[in-house]
Amino acid sequence: MDGDTRDTIRAVALELFSTKGFEQTSLREIAERVGLTKASLYYHYPSKQALLIAVVEPVITGWRAIADDTASLRNTPGNVRQVVERCLDVLLRNRAVAGIFQRDPAGVAVVARSLWEDSLALGRQLVDWLGGPAPAPAQRLRAIAAMEVLGAVLTSPTYYPDDEFTDAEMRDVLLQAALDVLRLPAEPGESQMRNVG
Repeated sequence: MDGDTRDTIRAVALELFSTKGFEQTSLREIAERVGLTKASLYYHYPSKQALLIAVVEPVITGWRAIADDTASLRNTPGNVRQVVERCLDVLLRNRAVAGIFQRDPAGVAVVARSLWEDSLALGRQLVDWLGGPAPAPAQRLRAIAAMEVLGAVLTSPTYYPDDEFTDAEMRDVLLQAALDVLRLPAEPGESQMRNVG
């Protein structure tokens, strides 16, 4: 039951942090929404910072697993595609986390500084791998641009309502866009998204 309570607290915190902002959300408000006392919430998460870290950690864990795998993975077109897909899937599963960073970027960076630094280091590691061995500046820049394309998963609600695109639409379009940026050919049988519309 404790695991269920922790998951419920984390889900409510994610919703409130991403819609109201981290600084504007109180632990009392989270506890009330979950149906706990503030003291009971402290049993599960000793601080608001610990709760924020628990909310953001799945993104870091996902990217760390991918980055760790690239250490022993040859940089081939098929493997690059697989890494790009995995990065995109982590972002799709954790879209709501972006709202936290969009509402309180400075506050979150201070509170969860180690997570912020971890995410930057992992991002650099993935960009370095996507650029290929001994990349020319243009290859490194394409790798950076491809990662930014994937980041559209997180920033799209800034421009359009969150329900404007299905996850499947976002995945198809952004995957092909990132692969196009990296100048990777489509797999046999795939249509080139850039030729549509």
